[in-house]
Amino acid sequence: MVWLQGGTYEMGSDEFADARPVHPVSVKGFWMDEHEVTNAQFAQFVKATGYKTVAERPLDAADYPDVPADQLVPGSAVFIQPASAVSLNNPLQWWKYVPGASWQHPTGPQSTINGHENEPVVHVSFDDAVAYAKWAGKRLPTEAEWEFAARGGANNQTYYWGNELKPKGRWVANIHQGHFPEKNTQEDGFAGVASVKSFPANAYGLYDMEGNVWEWCQDLYRPDYYSQSPKSNPQGPDDSYDPDEPGAVKRVQRGGSFLCSDQYCIRYKAGSRGKGEVSSGSNNLGFRCVR
Repeated sequence: MVWLQGGTYEMGSDEFADARPVHPVSVKGFWMDEHEVTNAQFAQFVKATGYKTVAERPLDAADYPDVPADQLVPGSAVFIQPASAVSLNNPLQWWKYVPGASWQHPTGPQSTINGHENEPVVHVSFDDAVAYAKWAGKRLPTEAEWEFAARGGANNQTYYWGNELKPKGRWVANIHQGHFPEKNTQEDGFAGVASVKSFPANAYGLYDMEGNVWEWCQDLYRPDYYSQSPKSNPQGPDDSYDPDEPGAVKRVQRGGSFLCSDQYCIRYKAGSRGKGEVSSGSNNLGFRCVR
């Protein structure tokens, strides 16, 4: 873990409606994992506790009244690259619910994490991440802590690493190159997740604070929270609300993933926010811990 002294910074971004207004925030000092939790680390937790992730548990028919019983099987969301260009209005053209997909089988039951021990663990729900953090004697970061760490002491930059997308002509984060979603040129060397520490650390010694996999934060999600956020150590709102899915309980996710690009998901940019329903997972979603 890396010790962060804490301090004051300008949180948010004028570019995104749910990240306004940009506002001063102070956070106390804290320790943060230098990289995302890996498959090897999560495997130690599972071996010690016998924990089953949400993606591995049977589904309750009462929670899915419109789904046929024979389809109520454990699984998770996996990115499936379309064969040709598609409209970007419907994510279901590249996201599929894959039975048997889980942290141990990232792209489906035939896949494995053997040889991928140093890649970020994926298909973890919010509850899964919290369970690991408690076992490790840690917790999830607040959204304010996460952004403070990602900025590395710099303010008013387009990206967490600076103002140029490719400093000195090099990709410095694992994001999508090419034409989303059907063509990935892999200019950064990766089509999917990258092993942790594959790209340079930021000024605080933290790796992969942008791209690679989304990371859970402890805060509930509301798009209007910043207008009323405390200036000192904000912990997030008391309830969750997403106008796109009013009935879903969502938590904040940060940092973007290997699927982010300027064509579709640009939320690897500095100050931007993500969100996710607390029981959901996918093969581009992980986490890191703080203490």
